[in-house]
Amino acid sequence: MTMETTFSPADMESRISGLWESTSAFAAGAGRKPGSDSFSIVIPPPNVTGSLHMGHALNNTLQDVLVRWKRMQGFDVLWQPGTDHAGIATQMVVERQLADEGNLRRQDMTRAQFIERVWKWKEESGGTIINQLKRLGASCDWSRERFTMDEGLSKAVLKVFVELYNEGLIYRGKRLVNWDPHFQTAISDLEVENIEVDGHMWHFKYPLAVNPETGKAATYEYVEKDEEGNVTLSETRDYISIATTRPETMLGDGAVAVHPGDERYAPIVGKLCEIPVGPKEHRRLIPIITDEYPDPDFGSGAVKITGAHDFNDYQVAKRGQIPLFRLMDEKGALRADGEPYVLEADKARNLREAGGEPDENHVDAINLVPDEYRGLDRFEARKRVVADIDAEGLMIIVEDKKVMQPFGDRSKVVIEPMLTDQWFLDAKVLAEPALASVKEDRTRFVPKNWEKTYFDWMENIEPWCISRQLWWGHQIPAWYGPDDHIFVAEDEETALNDAIQHYMASEGPWKAWLEDRIDNFHPEELIKRDPDVLDTWFSSSLWPFSTLGWPDGTPELDRYYQTDVLVTGFDIIFFWVARMMMMGNHFMRDEHGEVVEPFHTVYIHALVRDEHGQKMSKSKGNVLDPLVLIDEYGADAVRFTLTAMAAQGRDIKLAKSRIAGYRNFATKLWNAVRFAQINGAAASPDFHPHAVKEPVNQWVLTEASRALAEIDGALEGYRFNDAASAAYKFTWNLFCDWYLELLKPTLNGDDGPTKDEARATMAYVIDLILRMLHPFMPFITEELWAATGGFDGREQMLVVSQWPTLAIENEDAARDINWLIELITQTRSLRSEMNIAPNAKLSGVLVGADGATQTRLQAQQSVLQRVGRFKAITASDMPTEGSIQLVVGGATLCLNVGELIDLDAERARLAKEMGRLDDEIARIDKKLSNQKFTARAPADVVEGEREKRTGYEAEKTKVGEALQRLN
Repeated sequence: MTMETTFSPADMESRISGLWESTSAFAAGAGRKPGSDSFSIVIPPPNVTGSLHMGHALNNTLQDVLVRWKRMQGFDVLWQPGTDHAGIATQMVVERQLADEGNLRRQDMTRAQFIERVWKWKEESGGTIINQLKRLGASCDWSRERFTMDEGLSKAVLKVFVELYNEGLIYRGKRLVNWDPHFQTAISDLEVENIEVDGHMWHFKYPLAVNPETGKAATYEYVEKDEEGNVTLSETRDYISIATTRPETMLGDGAVAVHPGDERYAPIVGKLCEIPVGPKEHRRLIPIITDEYPDPDFGSGAVKITGAHDFNDYQVAKRGQIPLFRLMDEKGALRADGEPYVLEADKARNLREAGGEPDENHVDAINLVPDEYRGLDRFEARKRVVADIDAEGLMIIVEDKKVMQPFGDRSKVVIEPMLTDQWFLDAKVLAEPALASVKEDRTRFVPKNWEKTYFDWMENIEPWCISRQLWWGHQIPAWYGPDDHIFVAEDEETALNDAIQHYMASEGPWKAWLEDRIDNFHPEELIKRDPDVLDTWFSSSLWPFSTLGWPDGTPELDRYYQTDVLVTGFDIIFFWVARMMMMGNHFMRDEHGEVVEPFHTVYIHALVRDEHGQKMSKSKGNVLDPLVLIDEYGADAVRFTLTAMAAQGRDIKLAKSRIAGYRNFATKLWNAVRFAQINGAAASPDFHPHAVKEPVNQWVLTEASRALAEIDGALEGYRFNDAASAAYKFTWNLFCDWYLELLKPTLNGDDGPTKDEARATMAYVIDLILRMLHPFMPFITEELWAATGGFDGREQMLVVSQWPTLAIENEDAARDINWLIELITQTRSLRSEMNIAPNAKLSGVLVGADGATQTRLQAQQSVLQRVGRFKAITASDMPTEGSIQLVVGGATLCLNVGELIDLDAERARLAKEMGRLDDEIARIDKKLSNQKFTARAPADVVEGEREKRTGYEAEKTKVGEALQRLN
């Protein structure tokens, strides 16, 4: 096949991708050797609503490198693909589509109609990201694509929920959750963005309760002291000062807390104070308590405890048995239900006076919002509360300050901590075996430092809120009887039978009702299904085994579980990795009943940032779209860039210039193969790499063997950048730049055994290069594989060909040629440093050369003259006067440059350059020592200055070495 003159990725990528798919090249087990072990990876399922971003591109490129490498090694490989149903995201997309079509709302449809509409959208538009992953070259077994809402995975979800419920690990309860007022559902921490915004800190007086004996407010001596114990302030107060950024939540305060070691408030601990909001004669009194949570050095040191609307307060309230009063409705407005405030406040007072742990349902029924605030939006209520307190003279001060505010990542509205009835999973019980798996090294993190993140979260894990108030998702398999008794089952028929048995065995009114209608009633007259759906992470936590057919016993489950490595980002260690570990350890056992973890390795990759190290965001305008980059540079260049920069524990600073550089690498490879083809490179049936005689061929095969060993070792250790670097160095530097150059005299010479060996070796090494580069650059290597098909009469595509194994170590040939390369390379650097023309002929002597080096020198004279641009180099015992010296392989090369350059002028030029570099370094040092600059300048600007300084220092070292040589 004759190659095109130029390399064009756009012309070949879709064609090759189609060829791979049409021949089932990615199917599980494709290319495997008989009796081979399995190697399996599950793709982190992207949202069905998603489109490819740089994080996806990095994640899937690294997985694909491993998968293609293992497939070529003959493993029975499965890369399991699929997508996540993405509850909120998908529901939002479809609701917007309905609105665009005719101002329809979800609530205008039945649940069944809406779900049908979502499925229709999924079939029409839900495959976008899968097609984009194919453009990247992801070699998943696309015939096995799964979806977290498909029939098989839904079956797994039902079984897991029911079993965990029956084990007492899933329960329904009232807890504080993140509440999205726009979508009116609980959301996970992952779906919350904490953003710094302009805000306020209001300081209010909470008056101490009136002493019934005197009819006056209680007082105490408030004393502040400095670090030495000297009194700096002393005054009589009849209030305690509270600071808050959310005044509207004061309405639900259950206590004021101070640190037990805070002497300022010791006289009033246990006393009551008044919430300064609402009708004056009916204001609630709350206790002043101690707890370790308040920081005596922050604000006034006293904090209000609003347990139903703050996560920290919630923990204090639970410890101190403080009632939790819910103030807001599902839309984020202040509650408007219940009796008038005066009556509700009396209920709260009676609760306090009764003592003991309050009943949560009883407390939740109490609405402590004063009548004048009921129904107000939370932010409007905030304004009204502040104004009313200020009018009464109880506001001390207002501070303008930056505050961290939680926003829904999709709704973009402020998230409220909300006390609601939800379904929870007892994550602490499931976390114990998952912790042991990592601590006992059955599952390991790479890099290892991420284990600490995993341990910190798992050892302090809270109950997992698994319910969402949505329509799209796995509907919770729970039904409620008329007395709210819960029946959990995998289907309605089972739940109904359980309910009938339950009520027939009871003595309540529903037994008689059933006896009258046992053969003639609709199920919904007895049981009603819970409308909530499960958190998306619940179904994706089953992904490693549910995608293989569990709970059914399948050949795939037996063959490919346990999976080998999970490649993912650090941001979902909590939300996905940990939960897969918990579920896998709980449900998957071997034939001996021992836990089988979902994977033995978790590789955590870093972030892809812009070239200045800034996180990519649309607001900054620095987002790089991988699809645009693929269009511009080709998928291979994008993939190789990401792989070459994927150093463990180090974020990727991605610049287009790097991608352009690796596009040039692809072009270089193309031209090298074309050069070989033009020069008649052809594999001989009698060619054996161990039998080559020419030193240059022995050298290139030795270096190829070393490169392959380095690539294998790096990929085994998940050092992707080292693997790419080894492949790049051998291909570009050693093969293209040196081997082909060193072969030119032979290729241009007469035919004969030497030329035949050169052509055959060149063909053989190109074959090795295409194989070793294929995991990183699959498209161009597959194309070149086809273009060079005459080399060895191959029939298989490269994707399912055999990974090369080569063990050649010709130390003498490697030493000889690498010595030659080092000498010429150092001389070229010297020419550049000294402004010597590249084509100027140099002469010199080699001093201190041993016998082997002198032999090399004699053998390589013609190459040194042709490639190194030397007149001659001879061996000598003494250096020549006025020469510049280089150390090469233990000997000293003395080069006569005086006839080519003005030495004094060159010294002056280098001295001037040294002065310029010193000035630049001093300028940067002055800037970096300025605290105002380092504190106020953007981080990328400061880092940029540091990088410039490093570059100037490197230049200064080179100039100094050049000056030293001249002197």
